[in-house]
Amino acid sequence: MLKKRILLIEDEADMVYALTLQLEAVNYEILSATDGQTGLDMARKEKPDLIILDLMLPKMDGYKVCRMLKFDKKYKRIPIIMFTAKVQERDLKLGHEVGADAYITKPFDARILLDKISALLKK
Repeated sequence: MLKKRILLIEDEADMVYALTLQLEAVNYEILSATDGQTGLDMARKEKPDLIILDLMLPKMDGYKVCRMLKFDKKYKRIPIIMFTAKVQERDLKLGHEVGADAYITKPFDARILLDKISALLKK
């Protein structure tokens, strides 16, 4: 069976490492980018099955990356999980306005993240 590819756009190296280990352990292929612009370029080039997107990123924030992918018919079907320490109601609202499919806050529960990924990939 072909592995599902997840693009992780996150600027904290420790978080990238931890998530990559957890996701590879359950048979996902992980691509990663450490800034918004590189993440957007990779999403367009690689067309991953799902994107985990941090909000506070260098070069371009996660909201903008999400909006640019979701408002482009070639990429709008790629599920995007906003993954952030921002927990205010307005952050959540903005995440949904730019088209995020899910919103998970850090620190996070790995089981919740894995269940959300699995649910979004089944759609």
